[in-house]
Formats: sequence, C-alpha cells, structure tokens
Amino acid sequence: MVEEMNNEMTEFKSVETGDIVKGKVTKVEEKHALLDVGYKIDGILPISELSSLHIEKVSDLLNEGDELELKVIKSSEDELVLSKRAVDAEKAWGELEEKYNNKNTFEVEVADIVKGGLVVDLGVRGFIPASLVERHYVEDFSEYKGKRLTVKIVEFDRENNKVILSHRAVLDEQVERKKQDTLSGIKVGDVITGTVQRLTDFGAFVDLGGIDGLVHISQLAHHRVETPSEVVSEGQEVQVKVLGVDRDNERISLSIKDTLPGPWESVNVQAGAVVEGTVKRLVSFGAFVEIAPGVEGLVHISEISRRHIGTPQEVLEEGQTVKAKVLDVNLAEKRISLSLKEFEETEEPEPETKEHYQSDSETTTGFSLGDMIGDQLKKYK
Repeated sequence: MVEEMNNEMTEFKSVETGDIVKGKVTKVEEKHALLDVGYKIDGILPISELSSLHIEKVSDLLNEGDELELKVIKSSEDELVLSKRAVDAEKAWGELEEKYNNKNTFEVEVADIVKGGLVVDLGVRGFIPASLVERHYVEDFSEYKGKRLTVKIVEFDRENNKVILSHRAVLDEQVERKKQDTLSGIKVGDVITGTVQRLTDFGAFVDLGGIDGLVHISQLAHHRVETPSEVVSEGQEVQVKVLGVDRDNERISLSIKDTLPGPWESVNVQAGAVVEGTVKRLVSFGAFVEIAPGVEGLVHISEISRRHIGTPQEVLEEGQTVKAKVLDVNLAEKRISLSLKEFEETEEPEPETKEHYQSDSETTTGFSLGDMIGDQLKKYK
C-alpha cells in the first residue's frame, strides 16, 4: 500500500519558482491559457506573460495543443503561474547583445504602429523611431504593420529593457557602398546615364548611382542658358560625360553639352540666304547675331547700316530681332558673315517710272505734262 502511494506521488514533477518547463496548451481562454507541464495541476499562463507586446486575446497567439517552453514565476500546492515572455526575453537578450556588438543586420516584422514609430517583437520589445524608418519623411505608417524590414540595433540597454532599431541605418549603408562603388569605377571621359535630382541657380545635380555629379550651367547646352530649368527638369533621365573626378572630396563634374551634337554640325545656310536672328552681343566692331541655337554670325559695323555710324548701339540693341543677308559661311572655322545693310537694299521698293508720274499727274490734275509746260517750251523756239 505504501509502495503504491509512493509510485503515485512520483508521477508528478516537483516544480519550483524559476524553473524552465515544457508544457502543452490544454485550454485557451480570452485572458489566459492552461498548460499541462507534468505537475499535479495545470499551470496558468496569463495574457500579460504571453508576449512582450500588447495582446488583445490569448487566442491571437495560442491554440490548444501548442507546445511551449515556459518559466515558473509562482509555484504552490494549489497554484502554478507560468511565463512565456520571460523565457523569450532570456533567450533574446543574449542574441540581441551579440548582434549589437557585431553590428549585425537582421529582419524583423512590424507588430504594431504607435505614436512616434514602429514596434517589433524580438522576444523583448523593440522600437523603430519614425525618423529611423526610412531615408525620406513618411507621413502615414499604417501600411507598415506586418511588413518585414531589415534593421540593425543602434541603442541597447538591457537594464532598462530598451532596444532601439534602425532601418534607415541599413539603407544609408547600402547607399554608401553603392556610392563608393560608383566613385571608384567612374573615370574622366565616360559617358553614362543619370537622373536629374535637383536644380540650382548654377546648374543641375545628376544621380549617377548613389552619388551626385554636378552639371554646371555652362555645360547644360551649346547655347547660352539663363536658368537650368530651360533645359532639364527634376526626375529627367540624361546622358552625361564625365569631365572630372575628385575622389577625396567625392565630387564629380559632368557635361550634358558634350554628349550633344554641336550646333555648327547641323548648320544649313549658304551665302546669299536671308536669315532671322537675335542680337546677342554688341562690340565696337559690330554685332553678333544668333541665327540658330549656339550659332552666331557677325555683322561688321560697316554692314549694319547704309549711313555712317560710330557704334553699333546707334542702330541696334541686344535682344533685338533682325533679318540679315548671309555674305559668307566658313563652317570649318565656325564663322558666318552677315549684312543688315544688304538685306535692307534687297527690300528697297522699285523706283517709280515715268509712266507712273504721268499717270499720277493725269489722274490728279486732269492735264498732261505737255499741257502744263507747253507754253514754256514755245518761248525757247
């Protein structure tokens, strides 16, 4: 009889506070679960001890039959309280400390959206501040719940249960690696494709793949450009030629102009033609007139007007539209000679004829020329 009682007693485990035990879920309630851990009574797992994160109801995480590893946080003859959160935390802290020390990156799933950032379950609560989620500003984080992000630990404080994560740091490292790869591989003379990132008064910054190069305003086009927006826009894909690379200061000089056909290559004008253009510059010896983008012809001061002038400014002003006759074309030397004077001469009205005068006189007075001067002629006979 005594032996049977002893055998019955040995069927149950001896469980003490602090022990780590394995158990199977036997019942799931809204705010707790019951587990068989081999003790004489089922252990209770309160919802507060289920996870480091806020849980609405136990059934969100557990089902009957699930097997768990738990820590005994209270043990008595008639009560056994268990914690899954404590076991998870014990394991997590050691792993997280190693990742923090080694600056490892790893994936997490966003469990919740809270004011100021995102919450993840690491076995302990992990937090990604809003400013450390992306490299750009994010106004609405609602779509991030359930999303997986690659992060690294930027702040680790076990005593205060604080783990701060950053997805932005991972992105920054990727951009930096890409920038260095681009910077080390690029060389003067390369023609590559880039994207216009932003415009300034002095030019355009073009993304070459992790690093921006500058196209100075003078290198945007063959013709004079007043503002970069005349030629390019943000987001536009462009071909650029590398003019200079300063790896120490991470600066790259670019040219769009050098990838485009020169304006003189497409000039199709011959001597004797009449062209229209804009007066670009006035100098002491004449005026430069732009007859096509980037193509200027010279009107020598002697070809500006039929009357004598001392300076081109007496007749012309910059920005004025004029028509001129082409005197000479030398494409090899990129020179075109123009004449305003000869164009004016070609536009002269035809001189009025004798018949015209006779017709006008007859129409106006009713007398012929002979009638009007006939008497005068008789005096000399």
